[in-house]
Amino acid sequence: MKSISEHISYYEATFSLTAIRKGIANVPNATHLANMQALAIHIFEPLRHYFGVPIKINSMFRSLTLNRSIGGASHSQHCKGQAMDIDDTLGGITNAVIFQYIKDNLPFDQLIWEFGARQNPSWVHVSYKSNGKNRGQILRAYSKNGKTHYEKFS
Repeated sequence: MKSISEHISYYEATFSLTAIRKGIANVPNATHLANMQALAIHIFEPLRHYFGVPIKINSMFRSLTLNRSIGGASHSQHCKGQAMDIDDTLGGITNAVIFQYIKDNLPFDQLIWEFGARQNPSWVHVSYKSNGKNRGQILRAYSKNGKTHYEKFS
C-alpha cells in the first residue's frame, strides 16, 4: 500500500523513531488500515483541504508492542488505527486553530488538547470510529506529578 489517503502516505501513517530504534514491527492489519482510511477521510483530508497547508502527523498507527514501549494507554485508539496526533509544525496555522476547526466542523470520537498552554496545545489528538457511535468527547491533557491527567475541555 502506497497511501492511506490523498495526503497521508503509508510510511507517514506507520512511522515511529521508537519502532525503528527498538526494532519493533509497526504493521497494521486490514482492519487497522480500513480504520486509518476512515480517519483520514473524515478528519485529516477535510482539515488539509480547508487550511490548504501541510499538517504534520506525529503518530497515527501504533502496534500494541510499540504502544507499550512508549507508555501509551492500554486502550489507545492508535492501536486500532482510529487515532492520530497532529501538529502544525509545517503550515503556519496553530494547533489551537486546528483543534477549534475539528471541534466545530468535523465528526470525531475524541478530541484532546494535548498539554501546551491555554493559548495553544503542544499537539492535537483526534480519533474517529467508522463503526459505532462517535462520542464527541473533548478533553485537555495535562501533567501533574509526572503523570498525564485528563479533564473536560472548557
